[in-house]
Amino acid sequence: MYTIRQLANLAGVSRRTLHYYDEVELLKPAKVGENGYRYYDDGSLLQLQQILLYKELGLQLSQIKNILGDPDFDILSALQIHRQSLQDKIQHLGTLIQTVDSTLLHLMGEIEMNEENIFEGFGEEKQKQYEAEALERWGDHAAQSIQLWNSYSEERKGEIKQEGSQIYQGIAANMDEGADSPEIQALLARWHEHTRCFYEPTIEILEGLGNMYYDNPDFNAKFSSIHPDLPAFLKEAISIYVEILKTK
Repeated sequence: MYTIRQLANLAGVSRRTLHYYDEVELLKPAKVGENGYRYYDDGSLLQLQQILLYKELGLQLSQIKNILGDPDFDILSALQIHRQSLQDKIQHLGTLIQTVDSTLLHLMGEIEMNEENIFEGFGEEKQKQYEAEALERWGDHAAQSIQLWNSYSEERKGEIKQEGSQIYQGIAANMDEGADSPEIQALLARWHEHTRCFYEPTIEILEGLGNMYYDNPDFNAKFSSIHPDLPAFLKEAISIYVEILKTK
């Protein structure tokens, strides 16, 4: 048996939530002691798991109560449905991640995206929600990058793209000098300045870009097309560049 405190800690919910679930008869304790304490058994754990899974899928408590209260409810079938729903959600989120990554490349002038690519993975009913979440998450950097890029003439956009290409080509041509060499670090100083064409980068953003150039499949493929070793080299060289900035 589990006390309400123990169950709350196991499930990562508050005791107040469990009290409420009891009040609305969504999750009743297995027994109530003479002192009024609630106690829960293993069946309670499984039922709470179902409640939390259905909540994760966006159902209201009243809907969950009706499902769990159905005499034909089968936990094995429910878990199989949960698994498929979560798998679908993972696939959908994967598509959104690819869209975000491609948009980053687009905003940095690395690739061109058409209107369909930009909204790939987004349903019309969710579009405004995702836009709001993006601005909330990336804040000024997202808004600044979009506004800045849209403010450039086509000629200026072409110049920015050419400058970026020259920097990466220059780094690839000088990899034999070493990631910490003056030649490479000077090119990264140019790269740092080049990122200001899109937004004012913090040290954390620069470090994140270095990791993304290697870890992200789209970035990795682009830089590998310049030189197979360039993604890993950029990650190492940018890490050194960032550490130098941190010591200044």
